[in-house]
Amino acid sequence: MDGIINVYKEKGFTSHDVVAKLRKITGIKKIGHTGTLDPDAVGALPVCIGKATKLCGYLTDKDKEYIAKVKLGIVTDTLDITGKIIKEEKYTGGKQDILEAVKRFTGDIMQTPPMYSAVKVNGRKLYEFARNNIEIEREKRAVHIYSLDVIDTDMEAGEFTLKAHVSKGTYIRSLCNDIGRALGCGACMSELIRTRSGVFNAENSYTLKQIEDIVTNGGLLALSKHMINVEEVFDNEQVIMDDIYDLRVKNGNDIFSYMFKPYFKEGKITPFIKLDNAVSVFLSDGTFKAVYKKNDIVGSGEEPGYSVLKMF
Repeated sequence: MDGIINVYKEKGFTSHDVVAKLRKITGIKKIGHTGTLDPDAVGALPVCIGKATKLCGYLTDKDKEYIAKVKLGIVTDTLDITGKIIKEEKYTGGKQDILEAVKRFTGDIMQTPPMYSAVKVNGRKLYEFARNNIEIEREKRAVHIYSLDVIDTDMEAGEFTLKAHVSKGTYIRSLCNDIGRALGCGACMSELIRTRSGVFNAENSYTLKQIEDIVTNGGLLALSKHMINVEEVFDNEQVIMDDIYDLRVKNGNDIFSYMFKPYFKEGKITPFIKLDNAVSVFLSDGTFKAVYKKNDIVGSGEEPGYSVLKMF
């Protein structure tokens, strides 16, 4: 059971709740998620199981897409509708004003993380300070907004719906707050759906109940058929070792190109982690074992050398 399953996180669960419930369903302890979603948010949450937990950092770094509802005229301490209202002012502008304001937030922008977030300052998460009514000065962070589109407006209700394609580390709550500030009335996020995380789409995800039913009816073998194998995520050249060199890979030793031959193991999806000058290394029996990166060492006959980057 080493792979990635695309979970549909439902409202009311934290990302850590999802991990805890999957551990209970599968009986596997080595499980990690790939990017926090707020308890009231829903959508795609890729979860790594077993050896695939070594990929959590790679997957967290991927771009994401969201659909968010923005409530105008209300500012809260959490920057979403669940928080304590600290300012309320009726929005008096029009649709065109919203469109113009949204345009200002595409490209490279600087963003301040919300106090109610898991960002750590001095070893403590910001929300721990916030729950004790302590405001901490936060450094702005650079994020990239690939695109923002207003896909619906309800001027009577004073809200609009935003489709956002963003880089890692982007807080949609902060984005909604900043747009509200630009409009002069303030705003907060009232709903959030993560429609895509990297190559994982919400429409192809599984609820915890669906996953539990799969395991109950067919066991872990049945669940594995709904998972992405570790080797399938790398867009590298694939090589298979001659059997006399298998032990070098198992021990994480340097290897050389004369020790292996080209190999291809068909995957379920298009690979999505591209590493320059790297190879995915399979043992002679076809077991995926490691990713190696080309180094400056040369072997006999000037064969290029490779050093281990990640073992599985």
